[in-house]
Amino acid sequence: MGLWQWINSATFRQFVAVWVVVVAVFGLTGDCKCAFEAIFNFGDSNSDTGGFYAAFPTESGPYGMTYFKRPSGRATDGRLIIDFLAQALGLPFLSPYLQSIGSDFRHGANFATLASTVLLPDTSLFVTGVSPFSLAIQLNQMRQFKAKVDELQSKGSTNLPPPDIFGKSLYTFYIGQNDFTGNLKSIGISGVKQYLPQVVAQIAGTIKDLYGIGGRTFLVLNMAPVGCYPGKIVDLPHNSSDLDEFGCMVSYNNAVVDYNNMLKTALSQTRQALPADASVIYVDTHAVLLELFQHPTSHGLKYGTRACCGYGGGTYNFDPMVYCGNTKVINGSTLTAAACVDPQNYVSWDGIHATEAANKLTAYAILSGSNFDPPFPLHHLCDLHPIG
Repeated sequence: MGLWQWINSATFRQFVAVWVVVVAVFGLTGDCKCAFEAIFNFGDSNSDTGGFYAAFPTESGPYGMTYFKRPSGRATDGRLIIDFLAQALGLPFLSPYLQSIGSDFRHGANFATLASTVLLPDTSLFVTGVSPFSLAIQLNQMRQFKAKVDELQSKGSTNLPPPDIFGKSLYTFYIGQNDFTGNLKSIGISGVKQYLPQVVAQIAGTIKDLYGIGGRTFLVLNMAPVGCYPGKIVDLPHNSSDLDEFGCMVSYNNAVVDYNNMLKTALSQTRQALPADASVIYVDTHAVLLELFQHPTSHGLKYGTRACCGYGGGTYNFDPMVYCGNTKVINGSTLTAAACVDPQNYVSWDGIHATEAANKLTAYAILSGSNFDPPFPLHHLCDLHPIG
């Protein structure tokens, strides 16, 4: 039985009912055990919990409206996959490494920033804005973090983890999408494909470097089906014949599949190159999100390739001239890209990112263990907490 058939089955509903009763009767106590005492995350806007806006504080608008009730530095209406993963492990939300005020790093740090790339941005190619915090920079920040932990813990610092935390942590990656999409309009799919091997090689090399400083368990999330995001459908060149029965762009999604296969192979080779105590896990989030885009109503949603927050209405509710939360005067008219009142019914939040609802369903799939390659017994290594 496949994951989605199981989720929609009577067996799954019975499992959920029993689990709710167990939680209600026994509660969640300090007796819960987990092999992972921290998470260190590397990524872009899909897992940024506020790093970009800590460095460049300009955020406003409806971002964060569902869960935080205010902008929270996340490129969605609520929680991200990394937030749900932390909750399931019984850990607090990850503080951005770049956030100097109010951060608590005892259970890890988040190096992700919106618009980050794996490769150091080539300004001759990346004509749109990208973050200066590429994966190599994030790795250097991690090295600095470890050095500061080793130095400051001996002085009694209270918001840092113990020096032995690095071997007891989960290292997560959700990055690469900006390397893929950043140049599609300028050099096309064939041009982008030429440097994708460098992208996966950089990710693999980063894992090896992190192993060298104590990391042992790595979860690498693959790329989402960008050909289904309404913002990309509106903005990227394609013919009507390139749209499949679900409204997604076939050529771009096929290229994503090629990239994901390349990533999977690179991770397999990395696994073989590292000692046996390393776990390098490929996480297939692509399959989950593709299913949500194609069959939203089968999973409690209503809209697949339509943005909740945007301007223009119509099929996609997305206008590249006016992004979510912005107001602009164009040809004498004042245009505002406002949020819908029911983001829980959408897969796409702002045309280029997922909603909390989609992130939660994706997190459920990850935590079920069905999307790991090779299989990884997360539920045996940790007493997983329900994600509300």
